[in-house]
Amino acid sequence: MSGPMPHKRIVALTMPALLAILGLTVTLFRAPEAPPGMRPAAAAATLTVAEAIATQSGTGTVSGYVVGEPTATSTVRTSSFTGDTALALADSSTQTSTGSMLYVQITADYRSAFGLLTNPTLMRTKITVTGTLTAYFSHAGLKSPTSMVKGTSSPTTSPTTGTPTPTSSSSTDAYYANALGKSGSSLKSALHTIISSGVTTLSYDGVWNALKVTDQDPNNSSNVILIYSGVSRSKTLNGGDVGDWNREHVWAKSHGDFGTSNGPGTDLHHLRPEDVTINALRDNKDFDTGGTAVSGATGNYTDSDSWEPRAAVKGDVARMIFYMAVRYEGDDAFADLEVNDSVSNGSNPKMGKLSKLLAWSAADPPDSFEKNRNQVIYTTYQHNRNPFIDHPEWVSSIFG
Repeated sequence: MSGPMPHKRIVALTMPALLAILGLTVTLFRAPEAPPGMRPAAAAATLTVAEAIATQSGTGTVSGYVVGEPTATSTVRTSSFTGDTALALADSSTQTSTGSMLYVQITADYRSAFGLLTNPTLMRTKITVTGTLTAYFSHAGLKSPTSMVKGTSSPTTSPTTGTPTPTSSSSTDAYYANALGKSGSSLKSALHTIISSGVTTLSYDGVWNALKVTDQDPNNSSNVILIYSGVSRSKTLNGGDVGDWNREHVWAKSHGDFGTSNGPGTDLHHLRPEDVTINALRDNKDFDTGGTAVSGATGNYTDSDSWEPRAAVKGDVARMIFYMAVRYEGDDAFADLEVNDSVSNGSNPKMGKLSKLLAWSAADPPDSFEKNRNQVIYTTYQHNRNPFIDHPEWVSSIFG
């Protein structure tokens, strides 16, 4: 039989005492807390396309599938892309409703990698974009991106700060080197200098042959496309008789009284072929919406003081007007041409209506015909460019 059990001393701890000991232990082993200024910031959540559409304010990062190239408020191309300046994102790679898409502006730094004309295989792939959540093409959008990456990885900020260095991302960056990174009046001044330098001026007779090249019908090399009517007409039918086409001054030559003088009167960037009768009907009217349908030019409308061109060239018209206002600033023998919001400019060196032209430029971005025309004028004839065809985003920066 074993002996008596030794007595063990039992120490009873009250609950408050036990908690105090545990608290001391945690305190001793806790990592030192960083000062407020050194604490890591919480990463901003990546938005879905639906969330970005609902937000439309401030800066945001959005992830979605590339579903096409927006060309108007409610139009998105899914093939036969016309440019590298915009794409549409959606939460589903098969989305077809434009109301569920976010329109994304593609600036020069990202066009070589994300433009759909250059990269059609980007369709249905997922990308992540950071930029300003604001309307684009009068549609929920994201503009001025600071980052664009493929997939859903964390976006990296563009290394470009200040004035971007011209790179192969845009074939025209070297031409616009002194304008890149600028905005507003500074941008307008820089562009004026660029597009007014080294220019070859045509005679008014020389315009005839030039238009036969710049406005050649892509599907029939014997014809030219008439700007307002859209008709394809034989190059040989140029003249002043009914059934002929002649030289339409999109910036009416009486607005500034420059006539057909070498310079604004012969500048190919705003001269286009048009039927003699339709040209006479347009006369020297400003641009606006509404009026009576024009016989012989479907989609065009006119009243006593304005002309509305067909939808397919509304953006073309706007960018020609904006070009003229930047090219001719009154520092040569001609008037200072300006755009205003009037349709009763008479012989004043002004053209309107600015609010409509801005909307048209946004709704009808540059297409392949317009881009080719700009290139031909640059390489073959005048050796200057319309900057708003190369950089349509500059329209709002200067005139918006």
